[in-house]
Amino acid sequence: MGTVAQNLTILPMAETDLAQVLAIQSVCYTEVAPESRESIRSKLQASPSTCFVAVSSGAVVGYLIAFPSSFENPPTLNQELCELPSKPDCLYLHDLAISPSARGLGVGAALVAKFSEQLKRFRFPRASLIAVQGSAVYWERFGFQAVDVNDQIHEKLRSYGERVVYMAREMEE
Repeated sequence: MGTVAQNLTILPMAETDLAQVLAIQSVCYTEVAPESRESIRSKLQASPSTCFVAVSSGAVVGYLIAFPSSFENPPTLNQELCELPSKPDCLYLHDLAISPSARGLGVGAALVAKFSEQLKRFRFPRASLIAVQGSAVYWERFGFQAVDVNDQIHEKLRSYGERVVYMAREMEE
C-alpha cells in the first residue's frame, strides 16, 4: 500500500474543510456527479465522530465520510438530509477520496484504519459501503466482500451510476 505520506495527520472533519473536500471530490469522481455541499454537510452534522480528513503540510489530501446506518437500507447518492436510523446495525463508509497528488502514499489506508477504530468503538457487527467506479478490488484489500442485494437495495444502487457493488465487512474481534 505504499509508504505513508510525511507529516500525515488524520483529524475529525470540520465544516471549514468542506471546500477542500469538495475540490478533491470533484476531481476523483468521473462516473457520477459529485455530491452537493449540503449533502456532505448533512452527513458531517449527523455523525461528526465518523468523518475525517487526512492533512499533509497543512492541506487536506483526502477524506472519509461515514455514519451509522441500516445494512438493509443504504442511502441513495446525494441525499440532502442525512437521518440516522434509530437502531443502526452497521457503520456505513459513504465516501473515501484521495487527492491525485497524494495517491500511493498510504492516505487511504490511514483513513480506513481510523474508520476501523470507530467501527470497533461503536461495536457494530459490520461495516458496509457501495464501491463505485469499479473500486471493489480496492475495498477487498480492506476485507470488504460483495454481498447479494434485494430489489430495494438494487434500486438505491442505481443512484451511484454504473460499475457499483454493495460490500460488507464483518467487525474484527
